Amino acid sequence: MSGPGRPALPVVIVGGLHADARKAAVARLLADVPGSVVLHHDLATATAGTVVRTVRDATGIVSAGEAPLVNDCACCALREDLVPELARLADAGGTPLAVVELWDSVEPKAMAEVVTAGGFTVTGVITAVDPALVLPYLGNGDDLAEGGLAAAATDQRTVADTFARQLEYAPVLALADSPEADDEDRELLAQLHPTARRVPIGHGDPAGSPPAPSAPPSPQAPPRPSASPRPSEPSPSSELARAALAGFDVEAAAAAQHPACALLPAEADAHGVTTLVWHSRRPFHPERLYAALEDLTCAAARSRGRFWLADKADTLLHWDAAGGALCVEGAGPWLASLPDAAWELVPPVRRAAAALDWHPEHGDRCQHLVFTSPGLDRDGLERLLESCLLTDAEYAAGRAAWERLPSAFDTLLEV
Repeated sequence: MSGPGRPALPVVIVGGLHADARKAAVARLLADVPGSVVLHHDLATATAGTVVRTVRDATGIVSAGEAPLVNDCACCALREDLVPELARLADAGGTPLAVVELWDSVEPKAMAEVVTAGGFTVTGVITAVDPALVLPYLGNGDDLAEGGLAAAATDQRTVADTFARQLEYAPVLALADSPEADDEDRELLAQLHPTARRVPIGHGDPAGSPPAPSAPPSPQAPPRPSASPRPSEPSPSSELARAALAGFDVEAAAAAQHPACALLPAEADAHGVTTLVWHSRRPFHPERLYAALEDLTCAAARSRGRFWLADKADTLLHWDAAGGALCVEGAGPWLASLPDAAWELVPPVRRAAAALDWHPEHGDRCQHLVFTSPGLDRDGLERLLESCLLTDAEYAAGRAAWERLPSAFDTLLEV
């Protein structure tokens, strides 16, 4: 959508299921980057067949309209409507920063990729968080639909897994000043996303800026006032504004979430919160691991990583658990299973990650699982994981014997 002569329009994406924290973060950006505007698509009206779009600045609503559903999908409507709206802002000129405030359950990864594909520069991705709500949301296995948060009729995500992805994708976390939060809450957040830049934003809207509208406005909103010209360049006056303009690499962010080269948390133990990083160079016995899935899934508030089943030696499997629910899916082949000629087709970051952990016999095949939780039974969890591996005798039987083991995961993987 960007073309010759179109003014540059920096875009920051602000999301998160913690709506009060998200609104406070957006209000802070409006106050601290003069002339910035906020685009928001309210998906709560999708059941009526439309998505309400608003554009506002520090003085209030600038414009509003409706985007019709696309394929009965509110998120699809957002994708179709967002880039043209950004193009209109860019063509009008004078906007130093466009803040895309995502609706509650919309995930930032998809929208960052949509904005970038549309020719705009995403300068930051921010997830707003109330530290006191991190554990309750990670433990909430309810479907989004039960709380009116589904983005489509077919949306089967849960509160927990959606919140986890929102949290872990963003390089910046805007933290609300929550009186209910304690050291354990803050430590849990730090261990879940240790590389994030954590920026305090207070507990409400900054002084002098109006609150976000609590209900969708009428599509006949007043036109933008044109009293004072806007600065041509952002002038950040807060840490959050500087973080919003610091730059963002969409490809690197996607790689950091891929199970083959994900930037997973490191070992930690503080304030009652523990992160266990578990490695093994021996494959799992499929039946024993399957029998232990419930206990392993419930052992921690959050667990993720990659693993290796003895009967599926060529397939890298992704482990993703939150809210007492586990998602297991194939994530393509292990590099060790590919012919040399195919390596040139693999992204460099994937090759580099494999080289760092290469085994002379098994290549990049391994178990790399990370469990984070308050009150984690580290010793018991390690014993359970070890019990799911092949025994010495099973391991010595070799790969031909492993492939004949019962395929307990076929139904789960929908093979």
